[in-house]
Amino acid sequence: NWNGGAQNLDCIASLVAEGFAPERIVFVDNGSRDGSLELVRGAHPDLCFLENEANEGFARGASMGAARGLEAGCEAVFFVNNDVTLLSGCIEPLISTMNEEPRVGLVGPRVLYQRERSRVWSAGGKVAWRSNVLTLLGHGQNDSPEWELEREVDFVCGCALLVRREVLEDVGGFEPEWFAYFEDADLGVRARREGWSSRVVGRAACLHDASASTGGGRNPRRKYMMGVNSVWFLRAHGTPMRWLRFALFDVFTLPLSFLFGLFTGDAKSALAKALGILAGLSGRRVTADKIEAGAGPLW
Repeated sequence: NWNGGAQNLDCIASLVAEGFAPERIVFVDNGSRDGSLELVRGAHPDLCFLENEANEGFARGASMGAARGLEAGCEAVFFVNNDVTLLSGCIEPLISTMNEEPRVGLVGPRVLYQRERSRVWSAGGKVAWRSNVLTLLGHGQNDSPEWELEREVDFVCGCALLVRREVLEDVGGFEPEWFAYFEDADLGVRARREGWSSRVVGRAACLHDASASTGGGRNPRRKYMMGVNSVWFLRAHGTPMRWLRFALFDVFTLPLSFLFGLFTGDAKSALAKALGILAGLSGRRVTADKIEAGAGPLW
């Protein structure tokens, strides 16, 4: 949680409804200042609380929660964003798939838009090495039986992700340096190298208020972070051909995105992405001070 407000209560209520005992829910707070930590503590005092003094980012915060789960002897960790609400029957199919197939190490549900439940936000992800490097399968499409199928994917989105204990012990969890965005794709790629597969179980579903903490999908702050981490993802997993594709589909198209954005109101987003790419190429990472409101010229 980072200033997540009352959304936390909906998320926790859905976890409890799916059978999670409160004491097995680790609530990680990243230095929130909106009273949300106190709100959750008052409503659910039996949760396991971890409190950071500052915003450590999703990747580090989630890893802290996972470490507490592993210490408690869990067989798997379910990562969940505080802007996610599980629909009834979400968890059991994920656990069943993991139990039935020993080399499936990462599992997740299909993710629907919270504010438009008839549309898919993600049915898993693909590393496409094109625009934005990553592609969310089904993104923006109407929900249909096609997305209720089970499919192998390159990565499962970190907003609702069940990871086998052996995967976390074998390849580690989210790398803290990602702060937010690309950490789930990086984990999926690293797991695949060690022989673990990622699976989306479409008959399970959750709702996601996408990018709630960063202001929405086209928000300049989010685009800046995506720009930074796209470069670092290529540093970690790129080849000369993949760098070339990134240049052709992402970098060289930015001027056109900016010009088009002058008419759609998204010009700031294109500029923010360009600044992020430059920051990544300069060796800088996403940090909390860079994404504070007013810290950048575009947000």
